Amino acid sequence: MSLTLRFLGTSASRPTVERNVSSIAVIREGETLMFDCGEGTQRQMMRYGISFALSDIFFTHMHADHMLGVIGLLRTLALQGRTEPMNLYGPVGSEKMLWRAITLGSEKQHFEIKVFELTPETPLKRHGYSLIPFTVEHGDRTAIGYHLAEETRLGRFNPEKAREMGIPEGPLWGKIHKGETVKLPDGRTIKPAELVGPSRPGRRIVLTGDSRPSEGTITAATGADILVHEATFATEEAPRALETGHSTAREAAEVAAKAGVKKLVLTHVSARYSRDTTELEREAREVFPSTIIARDGMEIDVPFEPAPAD
Repeated sequence: MSLTLRFLGTSASRPTVERNVSSIAVIREGETLMFDCGEGTQRQMMRYGISFALSDIFFTHMHADHMLGVIGLLRTLALQGRTEPMNLYGPVGSEKMLWRAITLGSEKQHFEIKVFELTPETPLKRHGYSLIPFTVEHGDRTAIGYHLAEETRLGRFNPEKAREMGIPEGPLWGKIHKGETVKLPDGRTIKPAELVGPSRPGRRIVLTGDSRPSEGTITAATGADILVHEATFATEEAPRALETGHSTAREAAEVAAKAGVKKLVLTHVSARYSRDTTELEREAREVFPSTIIARDGMEIDVPFEPAPAD
């Protein structure tokens, strides 16, 4: 089961030659989820092979560099003859702004568009995973991050041992795999632990959007496979980061260290570091070595944690 992040825009506030403004596509088993949609995102989708067949766009907040691209994207989808609904999600208070963007693109809606405001810590349950929004700190702007958490998977079933035990292949195998104790025709009782290994945790991705270092992020990201955290500035600009509701690379790394994540990916890079992110990378890695700086077009696969028996 594949789970991939594709960075469509990694610049803060304004695009540069090297970087477009904020957008990340998460592709899970062929389903595409978009997080933020800055101006020009639709062209980035074409450039980096992201399907226009997506049905869900999640916004972290309503700053223009995170949502202005939805106008052009929706218009393009209409011109292509789209008929499937599109779902837009954002924090409390975002519905009015999103509808302004929708109607600015076209007064006539060619396909159904639904807008949902999400309450922090209320899971949005999907097939095989949940999306849990959480509160982040971004000045006086209402903003949320997103925690994608897959469901725990069943332990591995041992078909060879089942055959050796003379358990007929079919419904009994399924019942045992799902945790049921079964009684065989010959009177034997088979418990799941005899044939099924320990359950396996699903994968977890946490995306902050724009945010100061936040206890909410640390809580959501504890033990996560990937934390995507903004890092607009280096430490030399720490006062500016505080003033504008952003984080430095070192502050993002401190969040990752406290949360015990497996990997930290930094994005939302100020234009002053657009071509050379060496300083950001150095500062972050001093605190959290497993750090990388995202760039436009970067693709990151999220593997499953190996099972204990592996």
